[in-house]
Amino acid sequence: MNTLTIPKKLASKDLIIIPREEYEKLLTLKAIPPLFKPTHGELKAIARGRREVAKGKYTPWNVVKNDQKL
Repeated sequence: MNTLTIPKKLASKDLIIIPREEYEKLLTLKAIPPLFKPTHGELKAIARGRREVAKGKYTPWNVVKNDQKL
């Protein structure tokens, strides 16, 4: 087993260590182009939704699921 010393400067951040093979797989996934390009209206709706979630103005999935008996 190899030993690795991580400097405190790096360890204080959010550090994740994975094997190189897994890292390379992640890089290939990152290179996949998006499946669609949202319209201007869709981008506005997404931004509005993100603002509402940040403010806590949303209904949790478990509440919706129970109300709809899903």
